[in-house]
Amino acid sequence: MAPQKIKEISDKGFEVIDLTCLDVKKVQQKAVQLAQEDFLVLILGKPEHPEVIAIKANADMFSDNVYVIQDIESLKDITDKIKEHKRVGVVIQTTQKLELLESVVNYIIPIASELKVFNTICKSTSMRQSEARELAKTSDLMIVVGSKKSANTSHLAEILTSITNTIHIETASDLVQYKDLIEKSTNIGVTAGASTPENIIKNVIEELNKM
Repeated sequence: MAPQKIKEISDKGFEVIDLTCLDVKKVQQKAVQLAQEDFLVLILGKPEHPEVIAIKANADMFSDNVYVIQDIESLKDITDKIKEHKRVGVVIQTTQKLELLESVVNYIIPIASELKVFNTICKSTSMRQSEARELAKTSDLMIVVGSKKSANTSHLAEILTSITNTIHIETASDLVQYKDLIEKSTNIGVTAGASTPENIIKNVIEELNKM
């Protein structure tokens, strides 16, 4: 949550209990550190995501040079600012893909004189993506289970699509839409987003067994 919003709530007499994930809090702290050290700060992630909004709000308190980058195209838009500032710091939304961080760093290296990078992708997210990649290599169909509004779940589906046939569903009832594809598949792998409840995953597997 943005510091201004926390202050607004406190000023109204409410007690604020900060339950922010420690991994997310770490990104906020690193972004603030970079801003205080006069780096041009790049936050890699989706601009509309609450985590990214809060990271930027924290860093904005210490610098006017804070930008959210969701892809290489948006990075190209501030190339002149990077060249002018010369010192660039990077943090990344905890649920983003490692590929985004790698592509941004590779783009910046030739045009910045100093680059400080914090890989703030959540360890469980990185591990989940890595394990899902390996599973996809031996599957002719991957099923990703979880909310389509979940960043880490959607990124899982994006990653696996480049490896094998992949479908993204929210519940077992969605499987009927892909009945033909499922019946034609020999090896089916199932993975899920970090926030997907265990019972939903279990229901999906039970329904697959029936099909």
